[in-house]
Amino acid sequence: MNSVGQYSAFADVAIFEAVRTPWVDLGGALSQVSPIDLGIKVGREVLARAGIDPLAVDSVLAGSMAQASFDAYLLPRHIGLYSGVAQAVPALGVQRICATGFELLRQAAEQLRDEVQLALCVASESMSRNPIAAYTHRDGFRLGGEVQFKDFLWEALYDPAPGLDMIATADNLARRYGLSREAVDRHACDSHQRALQAQRDGAWAEEIVTVDNQVFELEGYQPRGISLARRAGAVSVDSHPRPTDLAALARLRTVHPDGVQTAGNSCAVVDGAAAALVGGASACTHPPLARLLASAVVGVAPEFMGIGPAPAIRLLLQRSGLHLGDIDRFEINEAQAAQVLAVAHELELDSTRLNVQGGSLALGHPLAATGLRLVMTLARQLRQHNLRYGIASACVGGGQGMALLIENPTYRA
Repeated sequence: MNSVGQYSAFADVAIFEAVRTPWVDLGGALSQVSPIDLGIKVGREVLARAGIDPLAVDSVLAGSMAQASFDAYLLPRHIGLYSGVAQAVPALGVQRICATGFELLRQAAEQLRDEVQLALCVASESMSRNPIAAYTHRDGFRLGGEVQFKDFLWEALYDPAPGLDMIATADNLARRYGLSREAVDRHACDSHQRALQAQRDGAWAEEIVTVDNQVFELEGYQPRGISLARRAGAVSVDSHPRPTDLAALARLRTVHPDGVQTAGNSCAVVDGAAAALVGGASACTHPPLARLLASAVVGVAPEFMGIGPAPAIRLLLQRSGLHLGDIDRFEINEAQAAQVLAVAHELELDSTRLNVQGGSLALGHPLAATGLRLVMTLARQLRQHNLRYGIASACVGGGQGMALLIENPTYRA
């Protein structure tokens, strides 16, 4: 497998703090909330948790995939301003589809090489507010002509280069690696069971911020805020993890007749936002959440896009001088069960180190925000169990893979 890609090593970069909203199912309590307002919520919260004055932030980096509000172009800028960052501080939009959360951290680390000392990274995604869109009607409708509106959320899953949707690319991997329907269903069942246990154990309590109706004020400008759908009460837990079993999963019809992927063994569709503060490790007055050591990003064949984490992780290990056995935990995004199983097979990963608290099959995958969730979940696992190294990774639509290497700053041998 080709290991050509982009590798970056970071000598003195730390993630000071990171938080997220609960991941809430499509059409649920967060469905009417703009991703900008979800981003402001976590931006404000991460600064408060870290005890850092927003005026200390030198750079704002923010990402969101969908054009989920009419002011979507302003998402990075408004997240920064309404989070209390100084007006003179610039904001940048970042996009690498499912690896956007990773790319935010990578770009923040790169900025620390120059004059930036503290970067606010925010990723926010409203899958519920993906529009019903038309791209060919700017000049009006011709008499008797076709009027074409499509569901952006559904159509965005299709890659016209290989002529396949994302589910079909996972089915390709199932055929390549000999993965049966039972095997992918079993992984999905395990993901839900692990997530339910993690939820009962309070594994995500430290990273989740409660979301309620709220107004965000900014002196001299219009207020904005959060209004939950259907008079929902405050939201404080992920909504998708649920009891399931192999029999229930086996009853679901595959998306493609000759495939193995179903709605039950593919990632859940959810809304959510996440934020992290990135700065110099040597500037921390107390141990940060994690040290960011390196990143790697590669390209792979679009028709097998889900295998992307495998070469990205290989590049990360090769260039960092570490071995697979040195890595205590892996968080690899579960876009589809066949996809993550193919990566595990390719790398010969054992299940005891992979997604031990469940993954996106159970929790959901709000595209831009997932990378930040993987990293903060991984960092807290390392600290809780006194483990040293972790890798978070994801495949990327169109055929890419990205991976980050982090280290527990409190590790004791």
